[in-house]
Amino acid sequence: MPRAALYTFGVLRSPLADPGPLTRAFQDSGEPVYDAVARHPGYLARAESTGGSGTPFDADWGAWGEFAVPAWYDKGRTADTVALAATLSLWTDPRAAFDAVYSGAHREALNRRADWFERTGRPGHVCWWVAEDAIPGWRDGVAALEHLDAHGPAPHAFTFPHAFTPEGAPAGREGAGHTKSPGA
Repeated sequence: MPRAALYTFGVLRSPLADPGPLTRAFQDSGEPVYDAVARHPGYLARAESTGGSGTPFDADWGAWGEFAVPAWYDKGRTADTVALAATLSLWTDPRAAFDAVYSGAHREALNRRADWFERTGRPGHVCWWVAEDAIPGWRDGVAALEHLDAHGPAPHAFTFPHAFTPEGAPAGREGAGHTKSPGA
């Protein structure tokens, strides 16, 4: 059975190395959010580095491949200048990912996104379907996000509100990010 891949990407207002309170608050929220998301029904796995020297670009991501970012990311790539947040994860379906992203600890963190992230005018997430035995790579996520940005939702690069089925059909007016209204 196909699984849903989810890539998220955001440009931070300050480098991760910034000692200021907003950046520290963002950093401190990371593990509790990841822990809560990992316990959510439908969660399967996420890319985690298995070593490296301090930036996502230098880390060993194992089966998830070499770290990559969209072409529009124009901030630093060193330990002192990296200013991004990116995730790559696997889910049973986009609805499960949506429910995890917009509830609990992650929802609380999203409520602070204006404190932490720049408004880029670009999509912040993209989903696509992968085979049951596939592990998506960072480059796959970037390619899907850049396609979404350039062309809009498609079966191989979609958003929660504009989801597609594994067969490539639109998921319907509810998508993965809407609920039916009562009586609908």
